[in-house]
Amino acid sequence: MPPKKRQEAAEPSTMKELKDTLWKAADKLRGSLTASQYKDVILPLVFLKYVSDAYDERREILRAELVADNVDEATIADLLEDPDEYVGYGVFLVPPVAHWDFLARNAKGLSAEGDQAAKSIGQLIDEAMDAVMGANESLLGTLPRIYNRDNIDQRRLGELVDLLNSAKFSRQGTHRARDLMGEVYEYFLGSFARAEGKRGGEFFTPPSVVRTIVEVLEPSRGRIYDPCCGSGGMFVQSEKFVEYHDGDIQDLAVYGQEAIEETWRLAKMNLAIHGIGNKGLGARWGDTFARDQHPDVRMDYVMTNPPFNIKDWTRNADDPRWKYGVPPANNANYAWIQHVLYKLAPGGSAGVVMANGSMSSNSNGEGDIRAKIVEADLVSCMVAMPTQLFRSTGIPVCVWFFAKDKSPGKGGAIDRRGEVLFIDARELGYMVDRAERALSDEDIARIADTYHAWRGTDSAARKGLSYADVPGFCASVPSSEIKQAGYTLTPGRYVGAAEGALDDEPIEEKIARLRTALFDALDQSDVLGQRVRAKLASVE
Repeated sequence: MPPKKRQEAAEPSTMKELKDTLWKAADKLRGSLTASQYKDVILPLVFLKYVSDAYDERREILRAELVADNVDEATIADLLEDPDEYVGYGVFLVPPVAHWDFLARNAKGLSAEGDQAAKSIGQLIDEAMDAVMGANESLLGTLPRIYNRDNIDQRRLGELVDLLNSAKFSRQGTHRARDLMGEVYEYFLGSFARAEGKRGGEFFTPPSVVRTIVEVLEPSRGRIYDPCCGSGGMFVQSEKFVEYHDGDIQDLAVYGQEAIEETWRLAKMNLAIHGIGNKGLGARWGDTFARDQHPDVRMDYVMTNPPFNIKDWTRNADDPRWKYGVPPANNANYAWIQHVLYKLAPGGSAGVVMANGSMSSNSNGEGDIRAKIVEADLVSCMVAMPTQLFRSTGIPVCVWFFAKDKSPGKGGAIDRRGEVLFIDARELGYMVDRAERALSDEDIARIADTYHAWRGTDSAARKGLSYADVPGFCASVPSSEIKQAGYTLTPGRYVGAAEGALDDEPIEEKIARLRTALFDALDQSDVLGQRVRAKLASVE
């Protein structure tokens, strides 16, 4: 039963305080681990600190409520150990050996009496991970046991635990504290992705790319799937979308698969932090092409950012997923696309990030596969994205959007059968720094609103949106025109030039203007040259 009274929760550390603390935590490991190993050590520790703080806080609140209700001490003692009083509030169970204060007391390798402890801090953390997994079925096989290995400096690990002791993760009372922890986790995932360079892209998709897919697809209920889910960003953003639109996250079921063990663990922890059920990620990691862990499940939404252009992939020419043609052995792009289409339920929709080459490649039969997919009327929208969205790669990307049904009244009021929407968003976005670009909220809304206006969705109706081609940005194109273009799906081919971008200056006037400008520049160059010579002469 929910408690009759509720005690105000303690305020967690601010976002800035947590970021500062956690980045100092990374500094503690420099020199003993490579940058690519930081996240595998730090993020599980952050998770352990979070679940411990949440458990302790719930315990304090429960005790205060019971005391206020004049419950006797014996009953209080029993209720404080009742798992339902924690699990029912979304709090993980934390056995005594996994409490953070216990680890913090032993962080320096000393016993309570100040003598050398019998166990290293690494061994204690490994045992704590085991204890938490043993107490919480949803975490079985999730948390790593890596802290007592030879490559982990125990002194620095103890200092790291000591440092994290100052971070306070409050959870009860509102969603804000949980969201704060989720934000910290996402911040660190992004930071580590940038630090790892190319490999960082294997577990982290830039938030603005994820948000674009989610805002276009608008997942509200049903099954969501990501066949190479990384750290779970697509699922987390879907949850945020549902909550923002006052929906119920329980209406969504998450299914995913990840081939890399460490990344799979990150995803399981990420979903747990955000309060999203993670059983759909399977009991372990695994290659989607080699063994689909959800073979009989058809999905309402598929959202994914698969690795681009991978050459070494598990290929079986007789696989039933290759309905539109066997993908080439030296590139898995069309294997991912066909896997996504195979997984979609009737009426389902999908968004897939791909390298730009996928829109026009004709090598090794890819053009034929693309032609069959277009003729099957499965492509709903193609979006060319700006460059530099991925710090980890300079490859320009696009997003393929698929719909199993484009008829009126099923996911949209406008009949779009036999048409594809092309959006050229290459000029959108802003530079976060010299190496990375991001889409603004307005950019994402423009892309999503254009799609919804084209489809005539409920959200377009609520906003009073109607669709019209915008030269240089978007165009609705019939399949017959795409066929004439050799089934190329590059938006720039169809949207044309932006209004006002065409040069209507007469050629004679342009030549005269440019000649005058060039002569002026040469004259100025002569003047500057004379000044430089004069200065050099004075030095002699």
